[in-house]
Amino acid sequence: MNDIHTPMAVDYACFRKLFDFLDKFPHYFIGSNADLPIVGGSILSHEHFQGGRHEFPIERAEITEELPLPQHPEVSCGILNWPMATLRFRGKDSEAVAHIADIILETWRSYDDINAEIVSKTDGTPHNTVTPIARKRGELFELDIVLRNNRTTPEHPLGLFHPHSELHHIKKENIGLIEVMGLAILPPHLKKELQLLGEVMISGGNLRVPEISRHADWAEEILNRRMVTAEDVDEVLREEVGAVFVKCLEHAGVFGQGESYGTAFHRFTQTFIKRVSNS
Repeated sequence: MNDIHTPMAVDYACFRKLFDFLDKFPHYFIGSNADLPIVGGSILSHEHFQGGRHEFPIERAEITEELPLPQHPEVSCGILNWPMATLRFRGKDSEAVAHIADIILETWRSYDDINAEIVSKTDGTPHNTVTPIARKRGELFELDIVLRNNRTTPEHPLGLFHPHSELHHIKKENIGLIEVMGLAILPPHLKKELQLLGEVMISGGNLRVPEISRHADWAEEILNRRMVTAEDVDEVLREEVGAVFVKCLEHAGVFGQGESYGTAFHRFTQTFIKRVSNS
């Protein structure tokens, strides 16, 4: 517990605090929200962390590509199969993992890629940061670093790498630490709206009534490709909400999706690896 009121900061000291916690509570995960508005999803004026004994979907995600770090063979690094751009680091020595994490953070803080719409600063205001999540697997410290960018544009005033407007009927709020790990935190009004939406979908009623009109286009699209019955409408809507949430994470992913994703991500990882080699 800290008796000094301090702002949130993701830095080398933050990584060390995560690992110090795991030294005492190795059966828990612990993470920090990002330290910038929009992507932080939290109270930036007060340093705090979130942890517990819960297995989130990101923990089950597998590495799709190993990224060798020749100068630091004691730390493994890989690209995670996850909707958001995520690198996973593992090592027995937490100090070594924290050191590598600090290098990737500093690399990302100043990284620009106009082709991928990544701009690190606007008039001195920073946009790049990370969401770190730490856990222990046996003797190994494991750290997921999720790349974040909070830039806004006229087309996306709430955030370029934020759920876009077509998804706001389900999720408009920030993508914070818990959502990053794969657990959707959704507004309470959805429970009542989706119940009514399901009833209207199976009865053939008017989807444009005020209570559910925000979901009308989405519901019509579902009905065009799925057979929905009274017995399965709740499960169908649950699955479709989950699919929307995945899209929310994809929108929050800094390198987008599709073929350009791998190319843009690799441009960054090569920059990072070069900096590690020179460290």
